Amino acid sequence: MASHIFTNEENNERLEYTLRVKEKNEAAKLLGARRNACVVTYGCQQNEADSERIAGMLEEMGYTLVKSEADADIIIVNTCAVRDHAEKRALSITGGYKHFKEKNRDLIIGIGGCMVSKSDMSEKIKHSYPYVDFVFGTEKIFDLPKIICGVMEKGKRMFVSNTGDATVPEGLPVHRESGYKAWVSIMYGCNNFCTYCIVPYVRGRERSRRPEEIVREVRELVADGYKEITLLGQNVNSYGKDLDEKCDFATLLRRISAVEGDYIIRFMSSHPKDASKELIDVMAEEKHIAKQFHLPLQSGSDTLLRAMNRRYDMAQYLSLIDYMRQKMPNIAISTDIIVGFPGETEADFEQTLDAVKKVGYDMLFTFIYSKRTGTPAAVMENQIDEKTKGERLSRLLKVQESIAEAKNREYIGKTVRVLCEGASKTNSEKLTGRTEGNKIVLFDGDASLEGKFINVKISDAAAFALYGDVE
Repeated sequence: MASHIFTNEENNERLEYTLRVKEKNEAAKLLGARRNACVVTYGCQQNEADSERIAGMLEEMGYTLVKSEADADIIIVNTCAVRDHAEKRALSITGGYKHFKEKNRDLIIGIGGCMVSKSDMSEKIKHSYPYVDFVFGTEKIFDLPKIICGVMEKGKRMFVSNTGDATVPEGLPVHRESGYKAWVSIMYGCNNFCTYCIVPYVRGRERSRRPEEIVREVRELVADGYKEITLLGQNVNSYGKDLDEKCDFATLLRRISAVEGDYIIRFMSSHPKDASKELIDVMAEEKHIAKQFHLPLQSGSDTLLRAMNRRYDMAQYLSLIDYMRQKMPNIAISTDIIVGFPGETEADFEQTLDAVKKVGYDMLFTFIYSKRTGTPAAVMENQIDEKTKGERLSRLLKVQESIAEAKNREYIGKTVRVLCEGASKTNSEKLTGRTEGNKIVLFDGDASLEGKFINVKISDAAAFALYGDVE
């Protein structure tokens, strides 16, 4: 079944409400009022990409974007639901906005994203946060002008939930945070239903954008000077399965790579069950695709992988890794690991440690299992206590630190191509950038290098960074 693509009628309706809000904002500005907007984002790269579209629509409605909530006349919080900590943090910061509302009674506060796409959380906001003016689910991002217009004209709170019949919005304005790195969503939703994950319940089923729209967006970004473009999806390897035309992810990558220019393509996230040899072949053959693969493992125990509903085993996973390194000997590989999944025994955890050692990951992204109400894992027996989770995480990080440092030290004396990202957040006296393999590099240099590809000769290395000099 083909995805429901945003229709001309839907887009015209969006533009109609956009104009109505803009007219109100322009009239207010003539009377000396300000119309500032602030978008606050929690969660994954897909949320960041969504927030850039939210910001783009706010600009189109006549708002001026600001970084501080204290300076805003409308605040929109784009929330995450993957872990309990993310929800608590979003609720805590939203609670602080009550004071802004008391000082500015015209302030409009909205909450969107995964957290409020859960019906119970939307109800909690409605009853416990009376100063929040509107809530919208992940499927309703394109309805933002209509929602804001409704709040302005009717003076009533609006709660717009997901319906399960999501569209694939095209043509939404985008306010990109960077002038050289860009997110490009190629699909939305997830069909996998891993037992620990809330995402399929809050983002809906998989919906692919049309390949010609994606290629057009990439071509425009390259023409505008963007150097790094990251393709996003909950499972990019499933791309195209819902399209009428035949175009899988490997085919899409070939089409994108045909765009001429000096840039690199990255993608995330990949599911091992759908990662094909053809995809790896395309990566090896196409010069624009970064030789870096993030392939979430989650656990090295086949028993736990079955309990997680991951639908692959360690043998299949290791076969993919072997094929990658056969085709691209210098490929950088990273992964996700969940520690403390229900029922994880010491033997299961040891198998995860063994897998990490066997693969030899360049980078590891680790997560302590967080119970998500509504998922099968939340009601599983043998939940692991927090102390055991913490101890296992420490052991895992110690193993990975040794592996990462050894792999990074192999770069000493070599020259690597780096996309400079400006001043380092951890050392303001240094510039920072990333290699094709997504490794952090620190070096001396002028701020004018930001956004440019440069060559850096590596002189030293640690577990989490390389150090060098611009050549």
